[in-house]
Amino acid sequence: MKGSYDYYKVFGFNRKFKISERRPPPDVIDAFSLCTNRESQMSPDQFRRFLIEFQGEEEVAIDDAKQKMEQALHHFRPNFTRCSFTIDDFFKYLFLDDLNGPITSQVHHDMTAPLQHYFIYTGHNSYLTGNQLNSDCSEVPIIKALRRGVRVIELDLWPNSSKDGIHVLHGRTMTTPVDLYKCLKSIKEHAFVSSPYPVIITLEDHLTANLQAKVAEMVIEIFEDVLYCPEAGGNDEFLSPDALKHRIILSTKQPKEYLESKQDPCEEELLGVEETPSDIKNGTATEEVLSKFLAIDFDDEENEDLENEKLGQKAVVQYNQLIGIHTAKAKNGLRKALRVGSGRGKRLSLSEQTLERAASLYGTDLVRFTQKNILRVFPKGTRVTSTNFRPLAAWMHGAQMVAFNMQGYGKSLWMMHGMFRSNGGCGYVKKPDFLMNRGPNDEVFDPKATLEVKKTLRVKVYMGDGWRMDFSQTHFDAFSPPDFYTKMYMVGVPNDVIKKKTRIIKDDWIPIWDEEFTFPLTVPELALLKIVVREYDVSEKDDFGGQTCLPVSEIKTGIRTVPLHNKKGDKFEHVKLLMRFQFE
Repeated sequence: MKGSYDYYKVFGFNRKFKISERRPPPDVIDAFSLCTNRESQMSPDQFRRFLIEFQGEEEVAIDDAKQKMEQALHHFRPNFTRCSFTIDDFFKYLFLDDLNGPITSQVHHDMTAPLQHYFIYTGHNSYLTGNQLNSDCSEVPIIKALRRGVRVIELDLWPNSSKDGIHVLHGRTMTTPVDLYKCLKSIKEHAFVSSPYPVIITLEDHLTANLQAKVAEMVIEIFEDVLYCPEAGGNDEFLSPDALKHRIILSTKQPKEYLESKQDPCEEELLGVEETPSDIKNGTATEEVLSKFLAIDFDDEENEDLENEKLGQKAVVQYNQLIGIHTAKAKNGLRKALRVGSGRGKRLSLSEQTLERAASLYGTDLVRFTQKNILRVFPKGTRVTSTNFRPLAAWMHGAQMVAFNMQGYGKSLWMMHGMFRSNGGCGYVKKPDFLMNRGPNDEVFDPKATLEVKKTLRVKVYMGDGWRMDFSQTHFDAFSPPDFYTKMYMVGVPNDVIKKKTRIIKDDWIPIWDEEFTFPLTVPELALLKIVVREYDVSEKDDFGGQTCLPVSEIKTGIRTVPLHNKKGDKFEHVKLLMRFQFE
């Protein structure tokens, strides 16, 4: 009960504590007083002054300020008769994340550039419900991913046991299959629920030619005119997300028969085949040796060709015409594959280890490649529990599709959620210009270069609230209120990585920290601010109290409420922090 004292028996003695009342911090009181000239009521015009001077919002019309006040009052005083704020109303407004959140909820990036100019929200093995070895395959995680805003869905296609149908499953594991038709129907029905921008289906194709023909029939039947098929001999540039609104795009390798019919006898010579070690020539090489020679880890989609059955050229051509984004192979080494030639842009897939290796050896080649082509990076095969890798290295080198196990868990997934809160959560985030530009001597951004501080983010953590509504009274401590603290992690290019931590507030469901921290940033465009609240436990691991991740380039200045999420990334109903953000 507010303002009362409770007593609990702990180890033979009484422990006394107070449940504090939620009160506005001094900065909030000062802002209210300044804007109202110390009057007790804030008018729409005075509220407009607050939005412009304190929140950094430009060109706020008086009607917009009034409308926002009315929306806020409907939340906590639905029968109001006067459009004005008391200090208590003003404080409550600041805690409304739908009206005073830390980032914009609207699409505001330029959506008319070619696809390779965007980071794209990408799933890995999108059909898996759990781990990579023996979980069920289902259309349900595909639907969940699309509803979260994911724009790239991966399906692994295998023949069924009788070789006359198509299963979606993680090959050579004990995962139970799901029917392809069911997956495609689910994609059609849920593709544009959360975003109108294109959905790309990456197919890991292990099918015979006659089954590829069945896929073609199925795709045409289900997607109809929603499917994007590039025009033969069309523009070499990818189209833009804006031009591809409400379209579905297939991305996979071209059929073997089609490639054979188009094979240039001089192609091998033009590719410049490297001297091949003898154990590779005679077929005795291990996958590790092959992997090192090719400088690329084995991904079934890119490196395995099944012996396709003979099929009429018409069916093969039809399947090929449905492929909107062709995949490339690094068959003569990754360095050669990254050399940007003429012709239509392609997609290349690399494992996280290969990306790491390539970044250390020839990072600027990766950046150049992604200026024309699409680079997909996927988790290594040993992540059997569906964990994920840190995505920043891939983004720093321009990789558009950082493929994540969306059914997974962990801090890396929080970063992925954070990045794609950008641009209204539409699943496409415009890459910073420096990743797409070239200098006068054809130089590109070098992720290894040491850069000067471009701007500093100043963050003040005022207070938090909502745990007593979203958690049981004994969740954190059976005998007293929790002891909360907030940790902040700046993640981005190596020079920008830094950790900060507030003091621990003892025995309080409404902790008030009122502490300020600074984060100097050399590449703010790629920085993410990860915020985690924990409850201090003297004898065990500190309890989790909520998290969020904010893209620094999207953060609004001023006093903002920051809603927190659970470990899976779902937003808590009430748990929020009140913070202030300023850029210098």
